[in-house]
Amino acid sequence: MKLPPLHATRLRRAARHRFGWRSLRPEQLTAMRAVMRRRDALVILPTGAGKSAVYQVPATLLTGPTVVISPLLALQQDQIAALNDRDRPELRAVRISSAESAGQRAAALDEIRSGRARFLFTTPEQLSNPERLAEVRALRPALVAVDEAHCISAWGHDFRPDYLALGHLIRELGRPPVVALTATASPPVRDDIVERLGLRKPKLVVSGLDRTNLFLEVANCATEDYRWRRLLALLRAESRPGIVYVPTRRAAEELAERLTGADFPAKYYHGGMPAGPREELHEDFLADRVPIMVATSAFGMGIDKPNIRWVVHMALPDAPDSYLQEIGRAGRDGDPARALLLWRAEDVGLRRYFTGGAPDQEELRDLAALLRDGPTTRAALRERTGLGARKLGQLLALLEQAGAAETLPDNRLGSPRYAPKPVDAASAALAEAERQQTVQRSRTDMMRAFAEARNCRGQFLLAYFGERLAKPCGHCDNCHAGGQDAAAPARTEADEPFPVHGTVRHTEWGTGMVLGYEEDRMTVLFDEVGYKTLSVRVVSEQGLLEPVDD
Repeated sequence: MKLPPLHATRLRRAARHRFGWRSLRPEQLTAMRAVMRRRDALVILPTGAGKSAVYQVPATLLTGPTVVISPLLALQQDQIAALNDRDRPELRAVRISSAESAGQRAAALDEIRSGRARFLFTTPEQLSNPERLAEVRALRPALVAVDEAHCISAWGHDFRPDYLALGHLIRELGRPPVVALTATASPPVRDDIVERLGLRKPKLVVSGLDRTNLFLEVANCATEDYRWRRLLALLRAESRPGIVYVPTRRAAEELAERLTGADFPAKYYHGGMPAGPREELHEDFLADRVPIMVATSAFGMGIDKPNIRWVVHMALPDAPDSYLQEIGRAGRDGDPARALLLWRAEDVGLRRYFTGGAPDQEELRDLAALLRDGPTTRAALRERTGLGARKLGQLLALLEQAGAAETLPDNRLGSPRYAPKPVDAASAALAEAERQQTVQRSRTDMMRAFAEARNCRGQFLLAYFGERLAKPCGHCDNCHAGGQDAAAPARTEADEPFPVHGTVRHTEWGTGMVLGYEEDRMTVLFDEVGYKTLSVRVVSEQGLLEPVDD
C-alpha cells in the first residue's frame, strides 16, 4: 500500500508548528512515514542526526500515548526537559522510573491517562514489574520507541541483560508498532535487534555513517611514552572539551591524575563509581565545567553535547561498533573534530582477556533444571543460584537460544514444553557462547585491521557496517597522505565476484554475508566464525566461495 502524500505533509507541518523545525532530513521522513503506516522500523542514524524526532513528530499525530524505553535516566531527563520546555500540552512528557517516588509515578500515569501528557518515558526494569506493566498496558500506547536499541543485542558493546525481555514486554503491552533507534549497528547487531524485539518486517533506515567533518587518525605507538606524548601533542593543539577513552577503570583514574599534574585539568568516569558522582560528572561535562573527561566505555551514551572537539582512544577498542559509537560524539555541531586512535599490539591481548572465558557448564545445567521446576521470577532465581543480575541475564539468554528458557506472559521465566534435558541444554548453550566469543574475537581482529589499514579508513569502516562508500572519504590520515592506495580509483561492480550483501558459502566456515570490497580485499561476515578479510584474487582463482540463493 502506497502511503498517501498527505502523511508526509502532515509530518512536515507538525515538525514546523510544534517543534520549530523548518525541514526534515530524508531519512527522518522515511522512518516517520513507516511509523504513520503503523509499521515497525529500525533506525540507525549517527549521534546528532535527529533520531528522537523520528518518534516525537509522529507521536503528536497518533491516537494514544507513546512509550519511550531508554537505558539511562540522565538521557531521559534531557529528552523530557527538551519536550516540556516547549510548553505545549501535546508535547508534555512524564516518567516512571526508580528516580520517582510511588506518588510521582502514580501522578505521571494519571497525566497520561487523562490526556494531559503524551510521552511516557521508562526503563526495562519498570516494565519488568507485572503491576507496572499492567498499568502501562491499560494506557493503550499507540507507539513504543526503544532508544539505544543496540543494548538489546548480545553482539552490542553495551549488552544489557535487562533489555532481553523487551520483546515479550512489548507484546504484553498489546503489541503497538515499535521503532528501534541506535547510532550504530553492524549486520549481526541489526539482526539481533529485530529478533529480540520481535520486529515485524521492519523498515530499515540507515544513513549518515560517514561523518565528513570528523578527521580519522591512527598512530601505532611503539612505547607507552610515545602514546603519552602523542596525547599531549593533541591537547596542546586542539581546543576543548574532549573525551579520552581508556580500557580499564584503573587506567581512567591514573590518566586523569597524570593529565591534571601536567596542567591539563581532567576528571575520570567509570562504571564502578557511585551513581550520584557519575550523574554529577555527566552534568558538569555537559555544562563545560569538565574540559577533559577520561573514561571507560561506560561514559558517553546519551551525551547530547554539540561542541566536543576531539575523541582520543588510548588503546584499541573492542570492535568497530563501539569505536564508531564513541567517536560519533565529537563534532555534532558540524564543525571540524578529530578522532585519534593511539594503539599498541599489546592492546589486542587485553581485549582477548576482556572477552572472557566460557560460562560454567554446571551453572547452565543447574539453571536449566531450576526452570523445569515451574515458572519463577528473576529475583527468585538470583536468590536460589547466588548469581548476580548481569550474569544471570547472560546465562538465561544462552539457555533461551538453546530452547531451554522462555519468558512467559506474566513476565515469569520457565522452560518450554519440549525443552532439551538440562545437561543437553547446557552443552548447546556452551556451544553458542563459544560461537559468540569467536565472533567477538573476529570483531577485535577487524578493529586491528582498521588500525593497520593503509588505505581509506572511511571506506573500511562503512564496509564493516555493510555500507558502501563509493570513493575515498577524504577525511582520514591515509587519504590526506595522498598515497597510491587512498587515491586509487573507485571499484566497480564488475570487479566484484559477489554482490554486496549477497550470501556466500565457504567449505570450512559455512555461510556468510558479503559486506564490502576494499582495494583487492573483500570482507565477509560468516555466521559461525565472524568477520574474515579475503583476497579477491585468491577467492576468484581458487573458487573459495560460492553463491547461495537467498
